[in-house]
Amino acid sequence: MTTDSSLPGRVVILGGGTAGWLAAAYLSRTLKVPNVTLVESSEIGIIGVGEGTFPTIRTTLAGLGISEAEFLVQADATFKQGVLFDGWATGSDSYFHPFNLPVGGEDEALLPHWIAAAGPNRPAWADAVTVQERVIRAGRAPKRPEDADFSGPMNYAYHFDAARFAAYLRAISVAAGVSRIEGTVGLVERHADGDIAALLLADGRRVEGDFFLDCSGFRALLIGQTLGSGFKSCADSLFNDRALAMQVPYATPDAPVRPYTLATAHEAGWTWDIGLSGRRGIGYVYSSRHCSDDEAEATLRRYVGSEGDSLTPRQLRFETGYRDTQWIGNCVAVGLSAGFFEPLESTGIMLIEAALKMIGDFLVPGDRAARDAAARSFNALMAARFARIVHFLKLHYCVTRRTDTAYWRDNADPASIPQELQDMLAQWCHRPPSRFDFLVDVETFLPPSYHYILYGMGFETALTAGADRYPGGAEARDIFTRVRGAQAGACAALPDHRTLLNHYHARAATIPAKVSR
Repeated sequence: MTTDSSLPGRVVILGGGTAGWLAAAYLSRTLKVPNVTLVESSEIGIIGVGEGTFPTIRTTLAGLGISEAEFLVQADATFKQGVLFDGWATGSDSYFHPFNLPVGGEDEALLPHWIAAAGPNRPAWADAVTVQERVIRAGRAPKRPEDADFSGPMNYAYHFDAARFAAYLRAISVAAGVSRIEGTVGLVERHADGDIAALLLADGRRVEGDFFLDCSGFRALLIGQTLGSGFKSCADSLFNDRALAMQVPYATPDAPVRPYTLATAHEAGWTWDIGLSGRRGIGYVYSSRHCSDDEAEATLRRYVGSEGDSLTPRQLRFETGYRDTQWIGNCVAVGLSAGFFEPLESTGIMLIEAALKMIGDFLVPGDRAARDAAARSFNALMAARFARIVHFLKLHYCVTRRTDTAYWRDNADPASIPQELQDMLAQWCHRPPSRFDFLVDVETFLPPSYHYILYGMGFETALTAGADRYPGGAEARDIFTRVRGAQAGACAALPDHRTLLNHYHARAATIPAKVSR
């Protein structure tokens, strides 16, 4: 953990919500930055529908010095072990993208032998190389009550209430010394060299800073409106640009809680279905080019059923893409101001985490040349990361075999597939993916995730060079056998998901909340 701040004296964060308050918590509690101010306005609402995370969140939360039980209760969080995709390949299929890596991390060695064993009795790829698919389907939690905070036998992330999570982050940030200013920015004052000098609030107050984080959401008030960073649209590959969301209560207080996100494909998009302790978060992400808002709402209501009759969905409109330059001068965009992808695979908070960790590593005080060099490195790495996420998300759509609607036909149209992804798919028809296909330092999703999606969707690799080219067949078959043998034991060793959540809630009730270190 970093103990001495590498950031300049006065850091100002514009905007609250998850991005702003996670930045404030990370700077004040993990990096120990002594002078952090956050400016937010109650007149500007937060998006507040992002309820899924990536496993990196556990390291981030642990670095804040909080207890897992306190977080689970304060954010109404539950455990997430992956995503179940329903109907994406053919309309009547399902497959898992689990968070566990294949046994021993050997998936590149195992994959060709799984491909060669094609036949009606071959298990799904995720089921062949990890016990987690069975654990998820059994409704089991990823860990046991006695396991240490933020760790367990299964890899996991969380679902949570976004508004409650932001409120919790605000509480621990303020306790760590972050100053919160309520106000609306009327003008941004700049130095002669173009750097931002201060935020001038509508009531006349002036908030000076040495370094600014733009967490102002889609408005991108600093990085976009003030500093002029352009926006690179990805709408030609990723069609979804709207979402409708509902908060749906359970029929009974003790209803089972899914330990995964359920992503169900529909005519012009897909629904997410996320289980929290007291409710489900359900939304329909769709393309306005392929259906009307009324048609989208009808699809959502059909999915939710009578439990949604008295509920009014909230609509979110967005443009998929990212800022081509996310760090300019003394300002970095973090969160929605930097870019946005649909909720598929929960990239939003993970990108916040990546940006914050890079800022903490790169920024050196007092040397403008070093700062500008850091900005160039940051911009190159973040642009590459965003571009690779486009490829990964598009993979979920472009290898579909659905032809029932224009939406799915258009997604499979080569004209909508980035050329680099087309090139990889052309090769993967004849050989398994190789580690050389992936630039690990800019990949958000490691090669196993590509394999889970690719072969979960039913993609076929012919092994044109022959299976004999790939050594280790006997070892691979032994691993497949051991995985099958361990699945039942893993399910038996882990508690029911809601049962574990109840344990954490009971534990938190006996421990006074600690919001400072």
